[in-house]
Amino acid sequence: MALRESVGELGCTLLSILRTRLELFSLEAAGQKAHLITILGMAFGALLFLTLAVLVFSIAVALYFWPTDQRYVALGLLALFYGLLGLGLFMAVRSRLLFSPMPFAATVDELRRDLSMIERLREPAPMSVSRPDWTGTKDRR
Repeated sequence: MALRESVGELGCTLLSILRTRLELFSLEAAGQKAHLITILGMAFGALLFLTLAVLVFSIAVALYFWPTDQRYVALGLLALFYGLLGLGLFMAVRSRLLFSPMPFAATVDELRRDLSMIERLREPAPMSVSRPDWTGTKDRR
């Protein structure tokens, strides 16, 4: 009966560990989802209003320089400025995507610790060495 109890306790322990890891994963997934939705909403709003501002600014500069001979230079400088700004933003997004922390890092760390613990348990226990009898007493029959 002791073997059956030990196996049952081991099964309960493994299920408890699995449940804890799944709960951790679900908490991290919910946090990542909320973070992503917030970032996307803010990015969409910023993109919308920045596009409107750039459009109005471009029209204002074009109208200001239109009667002069410098209108093509002004439009070229605006295009260069917008291109450099777009390239800079693209590089910032790229670096943020490449160097941001890995999602679900806590879950991966916990699973890595669990695996190392299981690997240590699989190692054979050191054998005890029998000690010789140094008392000098022998069975003399």
